[in-house]
Amino acid sequence: MRARLLALVLLLLLAGCSSGGTRDDGRITLRFQSLAWQEESVEANKRLVEEWNATHPDVRVEYVQGSWDSVHDQLLTAFEGGEAPDIIHDASDDLADFAYGGYLADLTGLLPARLKSDIPRRSWQTTTFGDGVYGVPFLQEPRVLIANATWLRTSGVRIPTPAKPWSWAEFRRVTERLSGRGKYGVAWPLKEPVSATLNLSLSAGGQLFHRGPDGKVTVRFGTGDQVVPRTVHAQANTDRSASPTTLGSGGSDTLPGFFAGRYAMVPLGFSYRQQIVQQAPRGFAWQVLPAPAGAGGLTQGVSPQTLSIAEDCPHKKQAAEFLDFLLRPPNMVRLALGDWMLPTGTEALKDPALHRTKDGWATGTALAGHLRPAPAQSVRGYPEWKDKVATPALQEYYSGAIGIDELGRRLEEDGNLVLARYQR
Repeated sequence: MRARLLALVLLLLLAGCSSGGTRDDGRITLRFQSLAWQEESVEANKRLVEEWNATHPDVRVEYVQGSWDSVHDQLLTAFEGGEAPDIIHDASDDLADFAYGGYLADLTGLLPARLKSDIPRRSWQTTTFGDGVYGVPFLQEPRVLIANATWLRTSGVRIPTPAKPWSWAEFRRVTERLSGRGKYGVAWPLKEPVSATLNLSLSAGGQLFHRGPDGKVTVRFGTGDQVVPRTVHAQANTDRSASPTTLGSGGSDTLPGFFAGRYAMVPLGFSYRQQIVQQAPRGFAWQVLPAPAGAGGLTQGVSPQTLSIAEDCPHKKQAAEFLDFLLRPPNMVRLALGDWMLPTGTEALKDPALHRTKDGWATGTALAGHLRPAPAQSVRGYPEWKDKVATPALQEYYSGAIGIDELGRRLEEDGNLVLARYQR
């Protein structure tokens, strides 16, 4: 028994040495938890860690694989248990509670001027909470229309471009024209309807969350906020131009039907192109189109992927130096190509590899200047509002179970009761 206890103590001591620790020989070890999951992205991250370790013998970085499915709860447990990784990969819309909770380091004085000036202010706004900056936004993706190129070409509809996109009204007419005989102009994958609806609503002038002079946020479901929900509702319930069966599906679930020719278009995140390249049947022709535009033009909301440093990390300066290395323009391009997303950095965005017409890169890159912080970015209580109020209300509206007035009442009346509890 004593031998087992001694072994356990030794294991715990060794584990403690690997978490932001300093070894007897002076070497520092930093744990970097990455959420990369696509094969190319994991390879790009691991290669960059290897390159850092090869040139920085005194500061070793350990690659730790995390998961998007459980990252919030996993990090919360790790923070409270004092076992958080030193360098944290996450998304900007998940940072607010961690930042306000004191779990993340304020990066304001840690980051080099090069990195600060390379990323636009609108992107930094996604990771700024109060007076501090708690993450580096480095990858982002617009929502686009992935279209069956052959179907669109033979139908004779006008093909939209970033310079001349469809309006939401024209988009509705096009999907109606493409539908019939068991086929649909569009398949909306709205299993998680809130972020897609809110982010696209910026194009129609929607805002939904309004911050008053006292700093408190309230929900107002205005005319601009209604354009996107009304369009989807009409396509699914009036025009019959949107497949009713995909409203409860995730993005990947729609791809088999898309490849089989049941839907002409699917609104998806830009990174879904990789799955399409991998899964599309031989000879299947597809193209990337910009999402429709409204009073707000092509503007849409995004929640960039971020890199943060844990407040408990004893080597914040070295961790910030690793972030600077990881996000140098050439390295940011490698990460963007690996994840099939857009870099936030202006220098990286100039790379010719991101302006190819092949696989729709040029269309996505043309949208980069229109991306803004997601409307709910800094709203405390948003996760509960989303899960308990907005998600069921939007799902019922899109299915035709309730009307626009009831949707607005729930979002405003029920929603403001939730938000008020977080703003007392």
